Parts: sequence; structure tokens; C-alpha cells
Amino acid sequence: MILFPFAEYWWFYVAFTIFVLAVLALDLGVFHKQAHEVSFKEASIWTGVWISLALVFNYLFYLYAHHRFTTDQAYLAIPGFDPEAQAKTSALEFLTGFVVEKSLAVDNIFVFAVVFAYFGIPKMYQHRVLFWGILGALFFRAIFIAMGSLLMQYKAVVIFFGALLIITGIKMYFAGTEQTDLNKNVLIRLLKKFFRIHPKVEGDAFFIKKDGLTYVTPLFVALIFLELTDIIFAVDSVPAIFALTKEPMIVFTSNIFAILGLRSMYFMLAGVMDKFVYIKYGLASVLVFVGLKMVYLNEAFGGKFPIQWSLGIIAALIGGSILASLIIDSKRSASGGPTS
Repeated sequence: MILFPFAEYWWFYVAFTIFVLAVLALDLGVFHKQAHEVSFKEASIWTGVWISLALVFNYLFYLYAHHRFTTDQAYLAIPGFDPEAQAKTSALEFLTGFVVEKSLAVDNIFVFAVVFAYFGIPKMYQHRVLFWGILGALFFRAIFIAMGSLLMQYKAVVIFFGALLIITGIKMYFAGTEQTDLNKNVLIRLLKKFFRIHPKVEGDAFFIKKDGLTYVTPLFVALIFLELTDIIFAVDSVPAIFALTKEPMIVFTSNIFAILGLRSMYFMLAGVMDKFVYIKYGLASVLVFVGLKMVYLNEAFGGKFPIQWSLGIIAALIGGSILASLIIDSKRSASGGPTS
């Protein structure tokens, strides 16, 4: 059964959405009102702020779930229901979903770097592009999650997406590390057919008028491309979180919190991404593990693979790949060899 059904918790979705929009308005309208190049220090502080917000929310969510589960007779009437254990499980599901989405977002960060370099977007305008891109991503993720909450009720759909995650993970193991040539990308070619594109960046404007004609600037084209690629990434990330929890509210909130901190994480990691040469293997392993949960492991463990084990395995895979990358990079630097 769903512990937090939408019909009963619609008010929470409304309140949470208002909170997110207010935070984003504060971010763009106050802290980033003037276009500027985001420094490593500023990005690190904001990354800490977004992660702290997620952890505070997780704790408050645990307190609410514990209170509701221990006082509501509808929950207490469920045979075998343990309020304390279920509150802890719900909080761990949020935390695990947040970690998974945050980890898979590393793929988005590499795409950001390639797209900004291709379109020649100055660093001082990159935050503006990412702000509107992430606002759009929040909207589309909400649609994907709503669809997932319905489709994931069918075992065949769960197995299909589980197999898709396994295949995607295996492909990542063998994917090359060469830089993507966006000139050959089908999305870029389509965008050039549909829009009248101005060849140069004109300040922070998405649209400009010249000789009575409206042109889109490289900032807008980069924004649309990032939006479309995020939709493609969501095909992996949303089912991955549904493999960890069947609660749409937990999927929604963990997903949104992970996306909110994506901009600051990009600016923090932009200069050191080449050092994490093995992280793709950690991400690939996470996708394969989550896919196995959907296809086999959940059923093998009586319908739900222990969430504590999931969090531990995922943290070990991601943490191990980061540690391996840093050790190898350190050894290469010490020997005077290339660091990427």
C-alpha cells in the first residue's frame, strides 16, 4: 500500500512546490541578481546549503512520519505494521533516493560542460542558463514521477525498466572517454532547423531582434538542448528511485532536492571533473545494482530489498569510484604523468 497517497497529501505537494519556487526566486532575484562568474568558494557554499536543506527536510520528514504512524489509527490497524521501523525506513528511502539522484546527476554535469564549451557560453551567464534549465527540469520530473507512480504498479513495466537500467549500466562500462562532437548530435541539428539562431552571445538575453526579425541566442539553444537531454536522463533516474521506494512523495521530494543543488555542484566540480576518471564505473555499477533490484532482488527478499543495504551498497560504489579516481590522479601527479 501507499503510505502517503496523493489524495490525502495533495496539500503537501502544493506547499512543497511553493517552497521550491520561493527558494529559486530568492536564489535568482537576490543572490544571483547580477550576472557573474561563480567561484569555487561560492559554489561550494551553495552546494553545502542545498545538501543541508535536504538533510534538514529528511529529519523533519522522519519526525512527521513517526508522529503520524504512531498516532493515526488507520496505520496502526495495518497487520504487522511497526510505526517506528516504518518511519526510519521512509527517511532512509528519501536519503537513498537523494544519494542516487545526486550521483546520477554527475552525467548531467559532464553534459553541461560540453554544451557550454560548444556554444561558447561565458561563465558569467552559465548560471542563468542552468537556473531556467533546472526550473524546466523540475516541471518535467514531476510529470515523469506522476507517470511512474502509475506505470510502476505493473510488474512487466518494472521488469522492463529494470532491464533498461542494467543495459544502460553495462553500456557505460564500455563507453569511451572521448569528448562528444555535438555537430553530429541529432538534437542540435533539429534545433538549427526550427530556430533562427544568432551566431553570437548577446549579454544574458535569450532572444534578440535585428532588422525586424527575432533570433534566439546561443544561450537559448543551450537551454533547450540541456532541457531535452535532462528528459532523456530522467528515463534512467526516475525508475532508479522507484526501485528504492514505491512512495511517489519520497521520489518527488528526493528528486527535487537533488536537482536544486545541481547548478552549484556543476560550478564546484567544473574545474576538477577530469580527476574523477573512474566515477563512470561507480555510476554504471549503481545502475546495474538498481536494475537488478527491479528485476530480481526485490522479489527475492520478499518484495523489498532492505533499504539499509541499498544505501550502503550505493554509497560504497560511488565512494569507491571517487576514492579510486583520487588515488590514481594523485599517483599520476606524483610521477609527473597526465592527470586525466
